[in-house]
Amino acid sequence: MANTELKIAFVGCGNIAKEHLKGIKKHVPHLKVTAMVDSNLALATAMAHETAARPFDSLAAALAEGDFEAVDIMLPHHLHEQAAVMAFAAGKHVLLEKPMAPTLDACDHILQAARAAGRVFMVAEQAEYWPDAVTVQHLIQTGAIGEVLTARAYFGNPYGLPQSPLPEPKPWRFYLAQAGGGITIDGGAHWLRPLRMWLGEIEAVVAASARPIADVEGETLLRALLRFRSGAIASFDAVWAGAFMGAGDEFRVTGTLGEIIIEKGNTGRVLLYNAQHPTGEVLMVKGDGRSDAFGYELRDFTNAVLNGSALKAGPAYALGELRTALAMYRSAQTGRWEQVWGD
Repeated sequence: MANTELKIAFVGCGNIAKEHLKGIKKHVPHLKVTAMVDSNLALATAMAHETAARPFDSLAAALAEGDFEAVDIMLPHHLHEQAAVMAFAAGKHVLLEKPMAPTLDACDHILQAARAAGRVFMVAEQAEYWPDAVTVQHLIQTGAIGEVLTARAYFGNPYGLPQSPLPEPKPWRFYLAQAGGGITIDGGAHWLRPLRMWLGEIEAVVAASARPIADVEGETLLRALLRFRSGAIASFDAVWAGAFMGAGDEFRVTGTLGEIIIEKGNTGRVLLYNAQHPTGEVLMVKGDGRSDAFGYELRDFTNAVLNGSALKAGPAYALGELRTALAMYRSAQTGRWEQVWGD
C-alpha cells in the first residue's frame, strides 16, 4: 500500500519556519513534522512542542537518529549547499528555500546530488502559488489583455527612522558572505517569479544599485530593466530604505487590449481594465492568500513525494530568479546589458 503520510524535518527554526508550519496545519494534513533542527536547540525545542517533533541541534544528528523521509531546509543562503547535499546523501527528499544557493557552482553541486539520490527536489518559491499571481497568469493566458507588451514590478519595505537602533545581533541577511547579495537575491525573487510566469523567460537585464543602508553589506536599492525572450520589456524596482512608504501599484501588466494592476499591501486589489471593463473591474483582494501560498507549495512538494505528481515548478526553472539577480549585479558593475542564461 502506498504511503498516505510524509514525515518531514524542519532544518532551521526561524520566522520562515513558523510560516511553513502554519501552512502545513491549514493545508497539508498528510505532512507530519517529526523533527526540528536548529543550532539554537532552545529554538528547535520550542517549535517541537507545537508538533510533538523531536528537537536536534544539528542536521547530522537528526539524520542519524530522526524518523523522517524529507527535509524542509530554511537556513541562511550560504548553508544551503552543505545541508542539501548532506540530506540527499542520506536518501532524503528535499524542499529548499529560495535561492537554491548564492552561486551557480553551489547550485550545480546541489543539482548533481539530487540526480544521484533520485529523490524529489523542490526549491520553495511561494510566489508561484500566490492566488493573485495565478489569477493574473490565467487572465493573460486567456487573452484578457491581448498580447503582453510591458510590465512593472515594485518591491519595497521601509527600513525605519534614521535614529532607529540597529537590531543586535545583526541579522545574517546584512552580510554578503551569508546572503550572497542584498534585497534582490533574497526578497526580490518573489517579484521576479510572477514576471516570469506572465511574460516568459528573461533574456537580459540592465541595472543600477545602491546601499542607502550602510550597515547592510548588500544592495538595499536596485532598479532594472528586463528584456524577455518574447520581446516584452519590464521594469523591476527593489527598495529597502526610508522610514515610510505610500500606497500604489505593486504590479502593472500592459497588453494590446488592456491592463492588469495589483495594488500594494494586504488589502491590495487585482484590477482588470479592458473593453469589457473600461473603468476597471475588481477581481479579488489579496487578503491572506499570500500567506496561504506557503501551504500550497508544501502540498505540491508532498504530493510529488507521495503520488509522483509533477511539481508546478522544478528546480532547474527555479534557477531563473538567481540567474536574474546575478545578472543584475554584474550589470550594476559593468553598466551594460547582461545576459541571464549566457553562461
